[in-house]
Amino acid sequence: MSRRKRGLTPEERELWGRVASSARPIRPVHAPAAEAGPRPKPTHPKPLPSDFHIGQMARPMTAAHDLVPALEDRLAAQPVRMDRRTHQQLTRGKLRPEARIDLHGMTLAEAHPELIRFILGAHGSGKRLVLVITGKGKRSEDHGPIPQRVGILRHQVPHWLTQPPLGALVLQVTPAHLKHGGGGAFYVYLKRRA
Repeated sequence: MSRRKRGLTPEERELWGRVASSARPIRPVHAPAAEAGPRPKPTHPKPLPSDFHIGQMARPMTAAHDLVPALEDRLAAQPVRMDRRTHQQLTRGKLRPEARIDLHGMTLAEAHPELIRFILGAHGSGKRLVLVITGKGKRSEDHGPIPQRVGILRHQVPHWLTQPPLGALVLQVTPAHLKHGGGGAFYVYLKRRA
């Protein structure tokens, strides 16, 4: 419990003045501040309006804090290395794939060798356009502190197609048209066989 300080009575103030005048200061004394009357009351901030909610001026949180751009954005940003007219027909779903592989339900360890075998075989037989079906992935409850991507295969396959040994054979990778699987499949346009 805190006690309230009481002020000095006139008698006590006079006695203190006599004692203070007989004492020799250790350090030079500055002029005493004039005693002011009552202290000014501290100013409090203005009350908030009744319709104000804490955090309303903050920027809205984004749905995901993913530093890597979306897969569709990355594929759209890559340069077109094939004939533009053929590329337009490809993205509109006008071209028909010559072969296809379905990687649904496979793990990364199973899918990678299968994809390599399929692309090497398709290139060896002179095929130019193949369809790689990955699926869109399952959305599951994510309770961990590290977010998990939906569709691991879907995100990993374009990366595999740019790395050796497949990178030397692949000319273009684009998302498939809806009639060939949409967001769960990719067109892979292969280079001509030498």
